Amino acid sequence: MAEITIESSAHVATLTLNRPQAMNTISQSMLSALSSQLLACDADPEIRAIIITGAGRAFCAGLDLQDAASAEGVGRGGFALQPTMDLKTFPPNVLHHIDTPSICALNGGAAGFGMDLALGCDIRVAGRSAKLAAAFTKRGVVPESGGTWLLPRLLGWARACDIVFRGQTLDAQRCLELGLVNQLVDDAELMATARELAGEIASCAPLAVQASKRMMRAALTEGFDAHTERVYLQTLPLLGSEDFKEGFSAFLEKRAPQFTGK
Repeated sequence: MAEITIESSAHVATLTLNRPQAMNTISQSMLSALSSQLLACDADPEIRAIIITGAGRAFCAGLDLQDAASAEGVGRGGFALQPTMDLKTFPPNVLHHIDTPSICALNGGAAGFGMDLALGCDIRVAGRSAKLAAAFTKRGVVPESGGTWLLPRLLGWARACDIVFRGQTLDAQRCLELGLVNQLVDDAELMATARELAGEIASCAPLAVQASKRMMRAALTEGFDAHTERVYLQTLPLLGSEDFKEGFSAFLEKRAPQFTGK
């Protein structure tokens, strides 16, 4: 049974963490498979949005500690991460750097690595049974997969500190109140809502969507003047694209545009 499954339809790829018997805890093989699938989706011009979700009643309960302690696991026989680990192929890093928009369909509990993975997606839709568990400090570790970078930016310093230092678990309603999820829906409606959202993204000009994501990512570390210059240079090739011509024509003709990504 594949630990990461993929389905593609209407320009949307759905990646599913598929170890429901283990609450979708992440093994070393899953880390590699998830990175490979994300990179493949990002390289595929037919894929314009990616949904990440979990099979069963959990999104992801974190790293598989039994696997991590094995000779082939993340810890290579111990619980410590290898100092020479190539983070360029680590799923949270890959997720951050790909240009294809990502949506987390948060179908249940997300703890540790699972919480960081959810937060690393561009948009989050949660079912009512969803939870984000920042249990790191209660296990003697830090949010190792991007959480210490993401949470202060999403929530501000004080709220991020409050959640991380106390190892809080946030239910879906609290996640919505804090802005950690974009939408909260009944569990039965989760995937339909995520697919509808992904479909709306996929209906827009993919070159412009991907460029917008690149520009917002760059803006996180740039000053205003440097950033506006970067955006100007990014805009020039878009003005020469077939999609820009199609978008302009569709606006004048009062019809829905049909973008090709060219």
